[in-house]
Amino acid sequence: MLNGKVALVTGGSRGIGAAIVKKFAALGADVAVVYAGNEEAARKVCEECIAAWGVRARAYRCDVSSFSQTRELVAAVKADFGTVNILVNNAGITRDGLLAMMKEEAFDSVLDTNLKGAFNMIRHCTPLFLRSRGGCVINISSVSGLMGNAGQCNYAASKAGLVGLTKSVARELAPKGIRCNAIAPGFIRTDMTEQLENNPLMSTIPLGTMGEPEDVAEAAAYLACAKYVTGEVLRVDGGIAM
Repeated sequence: MLNGKVALVTGGSRGIGAAIVKKFAALGADVAVVYAGNEEAARKVCEECIAAWGVRARAYRCDVSSFSQTRELVAAVKADFGTVNILVNNAGITRDGLLAMMKEEAFDSVLDTNLKGAFNMIRHCTPLFLRSRGGCVINISSVSGLMGNAGQCNYAASKAGLVGLTKSVARELAPKGIRCNAIAPGFIRTDMTEQLENNPLMSTIPLGTMGEPEDVAEAAAYLACAKYVTGEVLRVDGGIAM
C-alpha cells in the first residue's frame, strides 16, 4: 500500500513513533527514523523493519526545535533515500506544572519542540513535496490540545497550535496535491503514561481503558493513504474528548 514511498518519522525510536515506523514499514514504505537521544533504540527499530519487511531504514539524530538541524536532517534523508513522501511530526516533550509556578523555560522548551519542531520539519520537507507534486504530513497532536488539561498549559498550547498549523498547511498546500492531517491521541500506553495506570482520569474514558501505540499507528496508516482527506483532526482517544 505504501510501496515506493519514503516516510520520515520524528520521535520514531519508541512508543507511538516506533509503532508508526513499523506500521509504515509493514505496508512497504522505506523509513527514516529520527531520534533525539536514544540511538540504540532508534537503530533497533530500523533493524526490526529491515529484518521483518525488507525495507530500507536508517536512523538520524536531530533536535527538531533547531531550524538549522532540521534543514540538515531533511537534506541527509534526501541524499540517502532520494525524497520524502510522508512526514510524521511525532517528536514531543512534556514539562508539566501548575501555571502559577511554571518557569519560562518549561513553557518555551515544550512549544519549541512540539510546535516549532513541526513547523521546521514541514518547512524543509515542503520543497521535496512540491518537486514530487504531492506529499502527506501527519501531525501528532493530543486531546489535551482539544480539551485543555490542568497542569499542562504549555503542552496543551503546543498541541492546540498543531491543530491550527495542520489546518493552515492543509489549505495552503492542497492546490499542490499536498495533504496535511493531525491525530489527537488520548491516553496511550507508553513510557510517558505509565504513572497514569491507576489515575482517576482513567474512569473518564468511555471505552474504559488506555489505547495502545498501534491504535495510533493504524490511524496514521489510514491518513497516509486517504487521498481525499486533508485538514482533519482524527481523535484516537477511547471517546474521552467526544
